[in-house]
Amino acid sequence: MKYILVTGGVISGVGKGVISSSIGSVLKCCGLRVTSIKIDPYINIDAGTFSPFEHGEVFVLDDGGEVDLDLGNYERFLDVDLNKDNNITTGKIYQHVINKERRGDYLGKTVQVIPHITDAIQEWVEKVSKVSVDPNDPAEPEICIIELGGTIGDIEGMPFIEAFRQFQFRVKRENFCNVHVSLVPIQNGEHKTKPTQNSVKELRGLGISPDILICRCTTPFPESARDKISMFSHVEKDQVICLPDVNNIYKVPLILYQHKLAEFFAEKLSINNIKEKLYEASLMPKIDVDNLKISEGIMKKWIELCDRTESLSKIVEIALVGKYTSQADTYASIIKALDHAGLESNRKVKILFIDSSDLEQSTKLEDPVKFHQAWQSICRTHGILVPGGFGIRGTEGMIAAANWARTTKKPYLGICLGFQCAVIEFCRSVLDLNKATSSEFDKNAEHQVVIEMPEHNQGQMGGTMRLGKRKTIFKETDSILRKLYGNTEYVDERHRHRYEVNPKYVKDLESNGMIFTGQSEDGNRMEIMELKSHPYYVGVQYHPEYLSRPTRPSAPYVGFILAACNKLDSYMKKFEIDPLNTPGQIAANGRKYFYLHTFDESTAQLSTKFQENL
Repeated sequence: MKYILVTGGVISGVGKGVISSSIGSVLKCCGLRVTSIKIDPYINIDAGTFSPFEHGEVFVLDDGGEVDLDLGNYERFLDVDLNKDNNITTGKIYQHVINKERRGDYLGKTVQVIPHITDAIQEWVEKVSKVSVDPNDPAEPEICIIELGGTIGDIEGMPFIEAFRQFQFRVKRENFCNVHVSLVPIQNGEHKTKPTQNSVKELRGLGISPDILICRCTTPFPESARDKISMFSHVEKDQVICLPDVNNIYKVPLILYQHKLAEFFAEKLSINNIKEKLYEASLMPKIDVDNLKISEGIMKKWIELCDRTESLSKIVEIALVGKYTSQADTYASIIKALDHAGLESNRKVKILFIDSSDLEQSTKLEDPVKFHQAWQSICRTHGILVPGGFGIRGTEGMIAAANWARTTKKPYLGICLGFQCAVIEFCRSVLDLNKATSSEFDKNAEHQVVIEMPEHNQGQMGGTMRLGKRKTIFKETDSILRKLYGNTEYVDERHRHRYEVNPKYVKDLESNGMIFTGQSEDGNRMEIMELKSHPYYVGVQYHPEYLSRPTRPSAPYVGFILAACNKLDSYMKKFEIDPLNTPGQIAANGRKYFYLHTFDESTAQLSTKFQENL
């Protein structure tokens, strides 16, 4: 097993997550089995109880783990399925050690940070790194990418730094490598290297010497800056990599590959089985991806993604009506899922973030300008997406957006709370239940059309929701989502919710046109809602964005973007004419991929530049 530790300096949020994912992508393209671990030094057990305003999105895994959003990056870049043990927190480590102490495992010894906490960290990393994260390949991973959150010097991260100082000798230095990511700011037009020098100095003082320095900056720095960083950081010049801001996240793996990161790891970690592949790639013709001379053979997937993303010219505007729109990271997976669906629909997705509170009548009285601007944005977009959330704030605005989409025939996709708001709106407007609401908003309401799940533990907040991958059974054959999923009998999607549609209202809802085409295995929970009299009015209780990948987009999002582009009907007609031409094609690894190039033959093809290069 080989280990690559990614640390950060100067500031947090410097891009360690994307860089860790990109390093793993390069190595995976070289034929290695890769896994990832994210370490968060906070004392929380997991990310489940974080405020969206403070920490962004809570990402949910197959096993129900509520984890940092960086694990979403790992899954999307590496196309793997991680588990909750791949996210280590200080809280988990201390809880693990305290439980062992209570059992008497330490035989009366004084339990200390060194060696007990540091040993627990090392043991956890070694154990998790050997677990396969590819459901189609049970073999043990060969490379483990470990991202240490925060910055060097944070007091919370000190036990982890000490643990990895020891770990490099535990697994032998030839099996351990450190990549340090730092910021090179610009002051008065000059790239300042001193912050990076000080960051490396502190890291070396803690016992870890970086093997590679990746310097983040807004623009490429000159060779003189590279020379200075190399000299004062005790890192070879060729191993100081400048990574400026890019307009396309899919370029990052290509930039790292161009800087010969794969060759470096092959030598440093003695990975002989990729040296032959790299030699073969060196003999292949190079493709110029915006002046990146890249071998087409190994990085073909990323070259294609880059080229397709930048060749999109037609724009579709989507209104994202949510409660936490001031923090884009809160909707990281939704934004990525929309981008993936845009790639398959040959459209560039432009998202307008609209605070749901701005759509409410109270805002009209307090700030009419803000109210009318929000509704103008709603009116000009091609589709409305209402995501999940918690609490009553802003929900009347979500319900108003659902009403607008339903009555104006505008494509609508409701996720979790957005699904529940659509049900509440339908009950109020169509079933004449004017006081219909959710028990989350009013526990004494007369018509609680959304109720708390019976098994929810009200006295405990963390980890008590309905979490993880669950099976949804299709109850209707005439279902848009069923066709988009490939006409399958059921789907497995990830959930995160405490409330559900009240079963006693289902019969009335369905008799008036709101059909619940997907339900839980026992038939008690409504999972998918479709409005038959609408081009695309869909709600799902689960979170399909968690399983969206660049080459395997989520079916509800693909249908939503196609409907917003007025392309869904033509696709459905094609499917009816040729039932064998299903949208979900089974790939070699058993995953479903979408091939939607039939909608727009001119825009679906790869750009001329890419075809000529091939």
